[in-house]
Amino acid sequence: MDHPESPVPYGTAVSDGDTHTLRYGLRLPQGVERVWGAVATQEGLPGWLALADPFVRREGGAVTLRWQNTDELGNATAASGQVTGWGPLRLAEYTVDVHGRIRFELRPDGAGGTGGTCLHFTNEFTGSAAYRLDCLAGWHHHFEFLTDALDGRPKDWSSWDLKRWRELRADYAAAR
Repeated sequence: MDHPESPVPYGTAVSDGDTHTLRYGLRLPQGVERVWGAVATQEGLPGWLALADPFVRREGGAVTLRWQNTDELGNATAASGQVTGWGPLRLAEYTVDVHGRIRFELRPDGAGGTGGTCLHFTNEFTGSAAYRLDCLAGWHHHFEFLTDALDGRPKDWSSWDLKRWRELRADYAAAR
């Protein structure tokens, strides 16, 4: 179900009633340090996901993620919570309002001597089946932004629109 233009493989969802677990696995050509900088620093997160302020980089630290894009009604998401897992260069986990537990696990990808990174992402949250589809499309879209940011092209949020998100949501809905 991958789009030819998308470097991101489609995620999966496992649901038990209104509790959902989304998973994505990405193989990125950049090294662990560079990917870590994108998923676990105040400087890196805005280029593909959200502003992070406050962001206390340790387990138990406060974090608020402020998405720079909006939903179909023009609402932006601000999700406050805690850093619930932290292991520099390998694990960044945030448990926040709205999106639940967001977990990034990194490991070196030695396949073919590339020096790249395997990024395993998990998102656990409670919500409707429609919200599950929204989140699948949203994370996928943000991971496309991540690949661009890692290639030196951070997202210009002033150009944000919902067209690609709608395409992805339709793809995820059709696959269910």
